[in-house]
Amino acid sequence: MKYRTVFDIIGPIMIGPSSSHTAGAARIGKVARNIFGRKPERAEITFYGSFAQTYKGHGTEVATIGGILDLDTHDEGIIRAKELAQEQGIDISVKTSEEETEHPNTAKIKLFDQQGDIEIVGISIGGGNIEIISMNGFNLRLSGHHPALLVLHEDRYGMIAAVSNILSKYQVNIGHMEVARKSKGSEALMAIESDQQIPDELLEEIRQIPFILTVTRLQA
Repeated sequence: MKYRTVFDIIGPIMIGPSSSHTAGAARIGKVARNIFGRKPERAEITFYGSFAQTYKGHGTEVATIGGILDLDTHDEGIIRAKELAQEQGIDISVKTSEEETEHPNTAKIKLFDQQGDIEIVGISIGGGNIEIISMNGFNLRLSGHHPALLVLHEDRYGMIAAVSNILSKYQVNIGHMEVARKSKGSEALMAIESDQQIPDELLEEIRQIPFILTVTRLQA
């Protein structure tokens, strides 16, 4: 990952002893919550690698829950995240796995309610920086630092062009884009990071494109 400012190297203002294990974990949880788009009724957190070995001592568990509650890394409420989740009626379960992953600081978060569920896998890469590397089984690379658009659609000809044309219409520049599919002709996912915030009108136009399944906005 390329660092854009000195603050990316120093790390963020945060509650907790470790930028990777605390601030990074909180950001993974917050991105998962933002993609889900609402308060979940239930959350399942799985830690891997170094996260799994040290999550209690480094506050990784509490930080991740705080992110799921949509708290920022510097919010002192993170310290009470477990209690706050209970007060909000969110059922939280935490477990560890010995499964090998590509990065030692890896967390998988599943969020549920009566409307549906999502599964996010994120890694904390240092200095509070993260990458989301998987969503609902689709491989991607999403930093969480920039506005993003997640477009789930049928794998058909012309879908990328149709979405790109609408972004161009609203003068939203694509900073980074990844496309993934599970198999040819099945579902596919566009993950687009932009340089501008994404307006509501843009989302509605994309939703009107034939063969679009869901459109999710992630504001920075």
